[in-house]
Amino acid sequence: MCGIVGYIGNGEASDIIINSLKKLEYRGYDSAGIALIDGDNGSTAIYKKEGEISNLESILPPITSRIGIGHTRWATHGKPTTKNAHPHSSGNISLVHNGIIENYMELKEELVSEGYEFSSDTDTEVLAHLVKKHYTGDLYTALRTALGYVHGSYALAVLSKDHPDELIAARKDSPLIIGLGDNENFIASDIPAILEYTKRVIYLDNFELVSVKQDSIQVFDLEGNHKKKEEHIIEWSPEAAEKAGYSHFMLKEIHEQTNSIHETMLGRLHELEGDVIFDELGLSRAQISQIQRIEIIACGTSYNAGLLGKYLFEKLAGIHTDVDTASEFRYSSPVVTPGTLVMAITQSGETADTLAAVHEATYYECKTLAITNVVGSTISRDASSTIYTRAGPEIGVAATKSFTSQLVVLYLLAILFARVRYTMDADKAQQLQSELRKIPGHVRHILENERSIHKCALKFVKTNDYFFIGRNINYPIALEGALKLKEISYIHAEGYAAGELKHGPLALITKNVPVVAIAPQGHTYDKILSNIKEVKARDASVIAIADMDDTEISKYVDAVLTIPKTDEMLSPILSSIVVQLLAYYTALEKKCSIDKPRNLAKSVTVE
Repeated sequence: MCGIVGYIGNGEASDIIINSLKKLEYRGYDSAGIALIDGDNGSTAIYKKEGEISNLESILPPITSRIGIGHTRWATHGKPTTKNAHPHSSGNISLVHNGIIENYMELKEELVSEGYEFSSDTDTEVLAHLVKKHYTGDLYTALRTALGYVHGSYALAVLSKDHPDELIAARKDSPLIIGLGDNENFIASDIPAILEYTKRVIYLDNFELVSVKQDSIQVFDLEGNHKKKEEHIIEWSPEAAEKAGYSHFMLKEIHEQTNSIHETMLGRLHELEGDVIFDELGLSRAQISQIQRIEIIACGTSYNAGLLGKYLFEKLAGIHTDVDTASEFRYSSPVVTPGTLVMAITQSGETADTLAAVHEATYYECKTLAITNVVGSTISRDASSTIYTRAGPEIGVAATKSFTSQLVVLYLLAILFARVRYTMDADKAQQLQSELRKIPGHVRHILENERSIHKCALKFVKTNDYFFIGRNINYPIALEGALKLKEISYIHAEGYAAGELKHGPLALITKNVPVVAIAPQGHTYDKILSNIKEVKARDASVIAIADMDDTEISKYVDAVLTIPKTDEMLSPILSSIVVQLLAYYTALEKKCSIDKPRNLAKSVTVE
């Protein structure tokens, strides 16, 4: 996820763009860049720099310009370096982009064969060359033609010194808005960028292009048909705008999961053949076939994701899998051999314990695979190979969208390993992939009905203790639900494998302790019902997370929070959204510091 800004008008473009980019720095802070048409000589001036926007400011000379584009980057292809920073150029074309071009390697090979030279490692540079290739004097037509060759997602803005009175922008699957000013207009990824200058906006829809001039806006579809767009007035305060109108970053990031899950899957599913594509995996099919066991190492929320991964790799791919907390792994005597794949999961890629564990694993001459959200992070350099979750920046300390993106990567890896090792046929793989594609829509349904979760949180907000229980693949979500509640509401909460209640924890169950039972229908459904009856016999209040079409469970519990029906194996993703919202609204009612809970940090970089 990156931040895009464009400006044309009578103001000083460089100042406006830099100021606007600062409002979008939460969308990306790996590098930043700006392209301006110099008002003195008509040339295009491009400045970009690795790191924060202040680094870009330090190299930006005084320049008179009335038109320009800017970008703050969250890397997805290519390390966060100056050469990979946007804008990217080809001839007189300069371009900034947010999204992922799935077929960029195919396009790049074709462009190289035609003599185009590449100076970065990004997928975005392909777009700049494509627009240049099809440019014959009309910038809009060039972009429209170029996009016909592109597969993937994009929000982009294009600038050319040959058109000093026009910016062209386009959108598919990545957000883009147009700000309407007084004899000036704006392009932005998000409202905070332009709220200081205008409250009048137009939202672009998928497959729309726009010609932005100082005194006019024209929107078209990909066929060139003119589109009439509704103007909206934004009434947020600038502070609220940074959170897109949400009261907290955590709630915003919970709602972003409809998009982040989609981005994680983008370009990685081959549904027709039931295959999964991970070009960055670094393992051949032969090497996947020879994996003897998997060792997952992680901390906190990432550990809970890894625990679900254990169930997936064992059930789907038939690979024995162990999960260790990274802080303990290096001090044990791990059974790690060259036939072991060590899988390290870390949102930031900088978690000290996980990095130390990866270093320990390298002594055993085995392959190490990192799953992380941050391109260029330390673990991406230390591990043999890296898979990026593409969840985008996560500001709230409590992991939400990064967790579900980790889960999606683990599902995809399990399907891939299962197909390569012939433990899953194409029909089953196609079925799972088809259901995976529906997950963002299912998440949207939960979010549209979150009021019931808020009401449930309010009912139990004064409790001092919570229990979360689940069986099999739902057990890791019970752990995650308890962790989320502890992190942000400061209520003591425990997650248990439901069958373990009778081995001690049942002694703590009383009428004052609500129990959240994660109980979608599946092969352990009857067992979780028995556990629910056990705690009800001790006068506990039970909140069930269950399928929408389950008419039985309401007979045994005090509240039901529903999720859309999906494949049993995929239901943990949906249950995760519910426990996140339950924790959020509990903390909200307790007036806790949700985005920055006490004693916690987003990235734990010390042991």
